[in-house]
Amino acid sequence: MRASITGFSIALMTFALLSTTTMLAASAQTIKTQKVEVKVETIAAGLEHPWAVAVLPDGAYVVTERPGRMRVVRDGKVFVPLSGVPEVYAHGQGGLLDVALDPKFSSNRTLYFTASVAGDGGSGTAVFRARLSPDETRLTDVRRIFLMNKLSRGNIQYGSRIAIARDGSLFVSLGDRGQQDRAQDFHDDAGSIIHIEADGSIPADNPFKDGKRALPEIWSKGHRNPQGITFDSETNRLYTAEHGARGGDEINTPEAGKNYGWPIISYGVNYNGTKIGIGTAKAGMEQPRFYWDPSIAPGGIVVYRGKMFPEWNGEFLVTALKFELLSRLNQDGRGKITEQERMFDGKFGRLRDIAVAPDGALLITTDEDNGALLRVSRATS
Repeated sequence: MRASITGFSIALMTFALLSTTTMLAASAQTIKTQKVEVKVETIAAGLEHPWAVAVLPDGAYVVTERPGRMRVVRDGKVFVPLSGVPEVYAHGQGGLLDVALDPKFSSNRTLYFTASVAGDGGSGTAVFRARLSPDETRLTDVRRIFLMNKLSRGNIQYGSRIAIARDGSLFVSLGDRGQQDRAQDFHDDAGSIIHIEADGSIPADNPFKDGKRALPEIWSKGHRNPQGITFDSETNRLYTAEHGARGGDEINTPEAGKNYGWPIISYGVNYNGTKIGIGTAKAGMEQPRFYWDPSIAPGGIVVYRGKMFPEWNGEFLVTALKFELLSRLNQDGRGKITEQERMFDGKFGRLRDIAVAPDGALLITTDEDNGALLRVSRATS
């Protein structure tokens, strides 16, 4: 009898381990910033290169891991990966990337995600639509709604983030795939911001919807590797954070039909120190709203409109991979953007995604082998 009880206990323990992984949150750190003291807590640890986080209506989280896993994090527990995630091309910078909830998720349980996928000719960035099952164990009705039109070799510069407009359509950032001239080919999706409906169709307000001068899904071109994209919830303006080469990381405001210059103009240089393109300006090409030199390797970007940190209202918060920091930038009344502060310098590793929770706290993922989901809240005295 004792042996059977022991066996049953082991079975229960095994089931528990398979069902969830309980992560013990590290002791919170209090950090003084220029305007406010913040508390940084580890919500989940042991994640493998977590790329993106989205907040479920009840306060739990959906997190993607670049090797191809999507998980729910609830009450300090990291659940086993959701089934139904399609196979991704998890090499180099590729894999399972962004995730975003449909504005009507509470009723339709729909979410969107991006990934690099393999096919004839190599790999490229794709956008998927799916539903999260009510028991939060699997994705159902998974459908690919977009795939960039030219796949290629190499494992770098896929983009890709999703920003959902007020009308429910999707703006998705695509990198140049390490082949810089593609960013100036308007019949190539690489190096662009695309705009599609929730079902993958072409919106009526797209600048090239007839497909004659450019692919109909293209919104803007001349982008190198935009890994951050967001709407300002107050002004409804779209912003991107983009990787330059050696220097020249940028914040841009993608507008319909405009060309943002890469690789003809740039404030950076090639990695070997040689000049890029013709310089920093050319007629008909847009200037960045802000650029970093040296590069910080920007990840996600938000315009802060939360209640927890009124001191940061309307300011940009941009995560950085190379310098392992959170950059805070201000925009004055004339639209000039300046960097005000660098927070968390080197304290938590490579900072990848950033999101604002409903209560105004910040959620940040760390792009590490042993990555984490962090929560940044206001420290209480």
